[in-house]
Order: sequence, then C-alpha cells, then structure tokens
Amino acid sequence: MADTVNVNEARATAKFVRIAPRKARLVVDQIRNQSVARAQELLQFNNRAAAVPVAKVLNSAVANAENNHGMRGAELVVARAYVDEGPTIKRFRPRAKGSASRINKRTSHITIVVAPRKEA
Repeated sequence: MADTVNVNEARATAKFVRIAPRKARLVVDQIRNQSVARAQELLQFNNRAAAVPVAKVLNSAVANAENNHGMRGAELVVARAYVDEGPTIKRFRPRAKGSASRINKRTSHITIVVAPRKEA
C-alpha cells in the first residue's frame, strides 16, 4: 500500500503492537472520520484494551501535525485510520498425551492520518 501523505496531512504509526489486528480494527473503526476531540473522547471511555495504543497513536499524529506542519489540533479530523497485520509470534503449549498445540500471538501496525477539517 503506497499511499502518500499530502502536505496538509500528518501521520503517526505504531508498529509491532502486541494486540491482534482484528481486535484493534474494532476500535479504529469507531474513530475514523471523527474530529480529533471526539475521537479522543471515544477512546478515553472505550473499555477495549486496544483503545490505549490507538489513543497514543492519535495523540502522536496530532503532535506531528502541530509541530511539523503548523496545524491547529482543534481543527483536525481523523482522515484515515487503519490497522495492518504485523508478524505473528508462534508459541507452543503442551497438551494431553505428549502432544503440543500452537499459539499465535498476533501483532499489529496501527496508522492514523489527521488532516484539517474541510470547510463545505
């Protein structure tokens, strides 16, 4: 996926986050196309474990927009937010009769892009 960031967008990425992408996508889907203030509010009161790393990535994207691009944080919206699958850590658990079963510990790459609100 070779998407480029426009001049008036800022992004932040957290790689190798130890949470399954399927679970992280449930949280990311809630904040997509929301204002930054609304997205932070949703993440603050979300009970899912994925809300903590997603909130960190969102705050980092806002800080990147303010410091690197001179945007105002109050005027930003979550333009794009997606979770890609990272490498899977494979572990084994002993089972009955001397056998073993595999446990997949999945990782995620969380990316959030913020942009100024479009005035209609």
